[in-house]
Order: sequence, then structure tokens, then C-alpha cells
Amino acid sequence: MDREIPKEVLRKERNKRIMKYGGIGVAVIGCMALLISFMQSSVKRKDIAISTVDKGTIEVSVSASGKVVPAFEEIINSPINTRIVEVYRKGGDSVDVGTPILKLDLQSTETAYKKLLDEEQMKRYQLEQLKVNNETYLSNLSMNVKVSAMELSRKEVELRNERYLDSIGSGTTDKVRQAELAYNKGKLELEQLRQQYENEKKVKAADLKVKELEFNIFSKGLTEMKRTLADAQVGSPRKAILTFVNTQVGAQVSQGEQIAIVSDLSHFKVEGEIADTYGDRVAAGGRVVVKMGSEKLEGTISSVTPLSKNGVISFTVQLEDDSHKRLRSGLKTDVYVMNAVKEDVMRIANASYYVGRGEYELFVLDGESKLVKRKVQLGDSNFEYVEVISGLQPGDQVVVSDMSSYKNKNKLKLE
Repeated sequence: MDREIPKEVLRKERNKRIMKYGGIGVAVIGCMALLISFMQSSVKRKDIAISTVDKGTIEVSVSASGKVVPAFEEIINSPINTRIVEVYRKGGDSVDVGTPILKLDLQSTETAYKKLLDEEQMKRYQLEQLKVNNETYLSNLSMNVKVSAMELSRKEVELRNERYLDSIGSGTTDKVRQAELAYNKGKLELEQLRQQYENEKKVKAADLKVKELEFNIFSKGLTEMKRTLADAQVGSPRKAILTFVNTQVGAQVSQGEQIAIVSDLSHFKVEGEIADTYGDRVAAGGRVVVKMGSEKLEGTISSVTPLSKNGVISFTVQLEDDSHKRLRSGLKTDVYVMNAVKEDVMRIANASYYVGRGEYELFVLDGESKLVKRKVQLGDSNFEYVEVISGLQPGDQVVVSDMSSYKNKNKLKLE
């Protein structure tokens, strides 16, 4: 016969089962929590950069790319079609004014120059000969005018005599008419000679001017050839560094072909390029900041190309410190063109995350050990700060490092 189990025993058994299963449940929940904790992505504080939102002034700028080039650079071109005979200097050498760089073959040019010198001498003699001939011709004409004037005076005397004789009855009317006709004819001949003399003076003077002009043009051409010959003795135009020279002895070079470059490597400028969409923000006289790593140099836009090429506008920056120790020819730089000032705006540090105005998803510090993704509206910028339009408040701490590897995470654990 079965006995009934006491209620006290049943209660103890039930409590044991509750405690057993409860312990198992707590253990399971703890394990799950621990597992979730291990599965949650984390980032180390030392691996990220955090910027605190504050309020201040932003001098708005647009970014451009730049390249450091010598402040002065002169290209030396071949003045004639010739060949290289000798090379006296190599790239990288320091040269002074007039230092020989290379020698060109000038034999044919020198021969042509000497021929032109002889031709100039001949033209000078021809010009002198023309002057003498003109003077002789005009002198003869002047003498003919004088003789004709004397003849006219004689005929005038004869006319007076005939009129006197006719008045006293010793002459005839026919003789008076003949004397008058001879006088009038002589008068016309004298006028004709005088007019011819004046015309010939003008013609001879014009001919002489034409010949003198031709001689002057020829002399200028000869002077230009002399200068070309002097230029063919290739020397440095100033004290600088020889950055390029054609060292191929015997090589043919055409007139105008580049044979050497001298550069002033103690002073530099920056040649910048910016998208033509920002063309209205770039103007001569504008302030610029040039960044080379951690170094910042200020400058001024000295010139802007008027046309866009391949979607970019080129400009030149004159640096305030154009001899800075970090400046090297060919060095790539970041250029920031300043064009506006915004005061009392929220701002955070500028870094690689910023690519222009718009909406961003940034991680914001929540407490001491958690980063939470938040949508933020950003505005204008300069090389130091980015304007915060909405989504953040002063005092918020924002990750400004590249967090693209966590773009699918909404929360991160900060270690």
C-alpha cells in the first residue's frame, strides 16, 4: 500500500528543481551576454583621432592641387639650325652669368655673315654713289635755270630797245612783235626749267630715302645675324643652376629647339590647378595657404589662366617665404584658396573623412566606452576646420579618422 508523500518533501523537491533550472538559465543568459560582448566590434582609442565640437571662426577655402616650381626658369633655345660640337657643363652644375654651357657649329653661319658684311659695304658705296649722282644732276639743272634766266634778261633788253626804236620811228612793228615773242618764249622756258628742277629735287630726295631705308633694313638684318651668332655661343644668361642640357655631341638641333634650362633653385613658386566649377573663387590677389605635410606657407595668387583646360583652371601662387627649407622643385602640395569668413559657427577638425558639403555618418562618443553612429550635416571648410550645420552640439566628441571599414556598424566599443 503506497504512502502519501508529505507536502514538505514535495516543496523541497520543487524548490531544488527551480533552483537547478534557474541556475542553468542564468548561466545561459550570462554566456549569451558574454558572447555578444565578444562579437561586438571594438576600436582602440589610440588608433583613432577624436575632435571636440566647438564654436569659432572658419575662413572658408576651396582646395586645389599644386606643384612647387622654381620662381625663375629660363629655357635656352638654339638660335639656328646647326649641330652640337662640344658640351662644357652638365645638369646640376652651378653657372654664373656668361658661363659657357655648350658650343654649336657656326661655320656656315659665320660664312653667311661675312658675305652679308661685304654686301653691306657694297650697298653703302652704292648709296654714296647715288647721292653724288643726284647732286650732279640737280646742279646741272640749277645751272640751266640760271642760264635760261640770263637769256630771258637779254631778251627783255632787246624788247625794250625795239619798242624805243619803234617809238622814234627807227624800228618796225614786226621787229617789236618778234622781240615780244622771243621774250615770252624765254619766260615760259625758264618757268619750265624751274618747275623741272623742283620736281627732280623731290624725286631724287624720295629715291635717296628709299635707298637709305633699304640700307637700314639690310643693316638691321645684319645686326640680328650678329646677335644670333653671339647667342649661338651658348652661355648662361644669369647666375643659376643648370637643370637641363642636351649632352648629345654631334646631334642636329633645329632653330628654336630647347638645348638647355637654367633655374633659380633658391626661390620657388607654386603652380596650382583647381576644378573650373570653383573658377569664380580664384582671382589674382587672393590669399592662399600651401600645405606640405605639417608645414603651412602663406601666399598670394599672382596670375590666373583665363581659359579652362580639361576641366581645370591653372593659377600661380607667389609665396611670402619663397626660400623655405622644405621647398623642392617638383614637390606636390595641397593648396587652399581663401574666399570667405564665417564667424561663431560650430566646427570640427578637418581630416580625410571630409569630401565636401553634405550629409555624413560620423561616430560620436557616447559615455566612456561606446561610439554611436550619427547623421551629421556639414558645410564649408578650410584646411583646419569643417563647419557643422546640424547633428552635433558643442562639446560632442567626434571621430575624424577614416572609419570606412566600419561603415556597416552602428555602434562600436571603445577600448
